[in-house]
Amino acid sequence: MSDVPFLTSPLLAALPGVRHAFFTRNGGVSQGIYTSLNLGRGSRDDPAAVEINRARAAGVFGVASDQLITAYQVHSAIAHVADTPWSEPPQGDAIATTTPGLALGALAADCAPILLADARARVVASAHAGWQGALAGVAEAAIEAMVGLGAVRERIVAVVGPCIGQASYEVGLEFLERFESAQPSSARFFAAGAARDKRQFDLPGFVLDRLRGAGVADCAWIGRDTCAEPAEFFSNRRAVKTGEDGYGRLMAAIMLEPGG
Repeated sequence: MSDVPFLTSPLLAALPGVRHAFFTRNGGVSQGIYTSLNLGRGSRDDPAAVEINRARAAGVFGVASDQLITAYQVHSAIAHVADTPWSEPPQGDAIATTTPGLALGALAADCAPILLADARARVVASAHAGWQGALAGVAEAAIEAMVGLGAVRERIVAVVGPCIGQASYEVGLEFLERFESAQPSSARFFAAGAARDKRQFDLPGFVLDRLRGAGVADCAWIGRDTCAEPAEFFSNRRAVKTGEDGYGRLMAAIMLEPGG
């Protein structure tokens, strides 16, 4: 087992045979703006450092690095089913499995990672929900992939990990209009901004609403704002505001324990 720090949710921790982790930016070997547990191969960090970090994250689950898999995320509603590790990650933003010992990861740096499980059916999934993916239906796609593997949607437990909170997520009116056009009821996730033409978007609240709309009653946000906590989390928006030339990636991951 690894001594890398991570967060957990009581909802998922209560499930038998399921292991999960929401990693912070701490516990790795990356340097500079990527200090220290940068898990994103798509960043401009030293690739060797990223691989060491991923090995440490895999160690939390007691598995080898190749057993911790992530998709090539493209802000979509594409879900994949994985039975074994991938030699090349497919494009998509959700992964489901029934394979014990295969840890499913979702990378993020303000976007909302989602971990899902039906412990009775022995099905788990991870998903990456930025605003585009959330609006397109990535949460629903993850659930449908789980149902295809035998999960029952009413039994699914889902947790949204650390992501940008409403107080940190200022958007323009065109952003609000895009959401209202696609889903008129989404206006309630936009609060007044500091200026008349600005709004504050509640990404975790919107993702939870989509999960509940898909039949998942037992769901929650872990309640941590990536943009507001620089010592704990990487953040794309914060990096842009501070003029940093890049940012690391966090990971949320979930696995069925062997023999469960």
